[in-house]
Amino acid sequence: MDEIRIENLKIYAYHGVYEEENEKGQNFYVNAVLYADTHKAGQEDQKELITSYGDVCHFIYDFVSTHVFKLIETVAEKTAEAVLSEFPLLEGITLEIRKPEAPIALEFESVSVKITRMWHTACLALGSNVGNRPAYIKDAIETLGADVKSRVICASELVRTRAYGGVEQNEFFNGALVMKTLYTPEELLDRIHEIENAAGRERKQHWGPRTLDIDIIFYDDLIMYTDVLQIPHVDMQNRDFVLEPLSQIVPYKVHPILGKTIVQLYEEVQKTGERHIIEPDYLQ
Repeated sequence: MDEIRIENLKIYAYHGVYEEENEKGQNFYVNAVLYADTHKAGQEDQKELITSYGDVCHFIYDFVSTHVFKLIETVAEKTAEAVLSEFPLLEGITLEIRKPEAPIALEFESVSVKITRMWHTACLALGSNVGNRPAYIKDAIETLGADVKSRVICASELVRTRAYGGVEQNEFFNGALVMKTLYTPEELLDRIHEIENAAGRERKQHWGPRTLDIDIIFYDDLIMYTDVLQIPHVDMQNRDFVLEPLSQIVPYKVHPILGKTIVQLYEEVQKTGERHIIEPDYLQ
């Protein structure tokens, strides 16, 4: 990934744990590495194809100087999030906040916090079999797209499917989406639960009816297993109603454990697995 560097941007601001720091202020210095693809801009010499470092400098200056936080850790976190949300061509940022006038009764040059934050690519599966099923899914996609820490890149068509898991219930509508997100996997799961709860999701029966069900299928090529979250989704390779929508939008995404593309996994399920999609009911 190419880098654009900003070094020692001087900003007078009012961050600090002590009241005196918030009232009088002090000098801070910001170093930033912006990660972006500069190849096309370099080839075509067009400023529209790249993020202006001048615009980023002014944005950081305004943000850091007009907000007040106790911790420079918070200054770094919130500034990085704001920059990445404001400038869509950036893939990530390494941000250092230096505080040379920190209230420490010792001789020192400065204290600082440095963080790296990147956009991550997540694939989600969505389903509903209660109430206005397409509307629940559509609203969830719109909610994720409106979140400042997420960008919906594309969404599949919806498919109508028979219920999975042996519980007698209404047919499902299922779909999938690809998104960019600044959330960690755990934060994304919490955000998903908020959206499901807002849709009236009740968890009374395993594999039971639900107004809205959202699963994290992939998060970059991450492999993680905890008590509450497994990525990649542990059963996705057996679910045609997950694989078919995914094959519409990320057909050649490779499963980081199985080493097979979505198309290959879907073909295998069609040949030897359970069939749940009710053909040919595709819905926009």
